[in-house]
Amino acid sequence: MSSSLPAILLASALAVLVLLAVTAVIARRQDKYALIDVTWGLLFVAVSWVGVVMSGATARSLVLAALVTVWGGRLALHLARRTRGMGEDPRYVKILSGAPEGKKFGYAVRRVFLVQGVIAWFVSLPLQVAAWTSTTHEAHRVVSGVGWLGVALVVAGLIFESVGDAQLAAFKADPANRGRLMDRGLWAWTRHPNYFGDAVSWWGFWLIALQVSPGWATVLSPIAMTFLLVKVSGVALLEKSMSQRPGWAEYAARTSAFVPRPPRR
Repeated sequence: MSSSLPAILLASALAVLVLLAVTAVIARRQDKYALIDVTWGLLFVAVSWVGVVMSGATARSLVLAALVTVWGGRLALHLARRTRGMGEDPRYVKILSGAPEGKKFGYAVRRVFLVQGVIAWFVSLPLQVAAWTSTTHEAHRVVSGVGWLGVALVVAGLIFESVGDAQLAAFKADPANRGRLMDRGLWAWTRHPNYFGDAVSWWGFWLIALQVSPGWATVLSPIAMTFLLVKVSGVALLEKSMSQRPGWAEYAARTSAFVPRPPRR
């Protein structure tokens, strides 16, 4: 028996808050608030499994949770490996520089953890709505209609960002590339294959939710995720720091910023 939509929304919010609270405690002990980046993907994993439990573990909710778990688990593992042994991220140093004396933790909770928690809960609305409808008469099939396109987009996005991350990691691991810009493979077609793949996956999740009647109402969720990736925490922020590197202007002139296309000659 499926729970009501308000119950699923509330349970999802509580799951996000619990995971954020655990992360905040660990971050305080390590004095490394960038740990929230590792937890980010896991917030969506938690929401998807809340949907499984509260929908009665229907086939669609299980398929959706499996896809989200692969997406969120891969992202968390990738970021954990990339940041292992590193100090605080400069982004959080800047944010927390405004904390009152002796109140850094409370400031971080408000300005970092709660903000990201609200965003994660909002962006995950397609997952929550899909779980709610997955036991109604319209949703007994695992995936149908436009949902298959959604699954294909999720998988394609996962592959695209995974390949991009792997190519960048291999490039950085070669000492001969020290100080050089990565402009090979997928990085020759888009300056941010990881962010593009991420956006594609989230439009796929929305399409899966779209196959049931209330799903269309969650369209602001993938729009918000794409906006964050392009204008806030992704492309815009990274390119601001990269723009001063030698060769960047030439690379940017020939390579698409986001949507892949053949490099200009």
